[in-house]
Amino acid sequence: MGEIRSAKKGNKLSLFFRHIFEHKKIKKLLGTNLALAVIASSLFPSRINFQDSFDVATIVAPELIFTTERPVRYPIEKIKITQGYKPFHPGLDFEGETGDSVYPVMAGEVEDISRSRVGYGNAVIVNHGGDMTSLYAHLSKIKVEKDQNVTTDTIIGEMGSSGTSSGDHLHLEIRESGSPVNPYSILPH
Repeated sequence: MGEIRSAKKGNKLSLFFRHIFEHKKIKKLLGTNLALAVIASSLFPSRINFQDSFDVATIVAPELIFTTERPVRYPIEKIKITQGYKPFHPGLDFEGETGDSVYPVMAGEVEDISRSRVGYGNAVIVNHGGDMTSLYAHLSKIKVEKDQNVTTDTIIGEMGSSGTSSGDHLHLEIRESGSPVNPYSILPH
């Protein structure tokens, strides 16, 4: 004779579902929580009429205007570096042609403008805050004014060969607290 392992009580419907959902493979496949949710939803159907409970309102969202600005950029569009940062050359030289647009590497305020036949020639210094400035030298034209706020999209000048220069190029220096640092420390990689 066989042994009775356990006696299960309940109506036929609950015994049927219990038999199905207590099977090891079904439990594994669906999980106990899902099995309980299916049983509960089939035994207790519900209908909710939201129109009787809530007033329908139209919400008008305000017009959003997005602007994108690069936080840091190279000062020219086509990048070809002809001379790197060295102890006796505290900046980078970018190759280009007279008239190529020059942009600030970061947003800031024009701190100083100089025009000279020697040294840096026509040059612009932009103050970026936090004791950081950038110098753009040998420009053919300067297109900003002192104390003007500039973004990375502002053309501050045009490339040239002013001052002590051996040809068309832009000389860029980055300074922290007045001391030159390697521009690669802030330029995008």
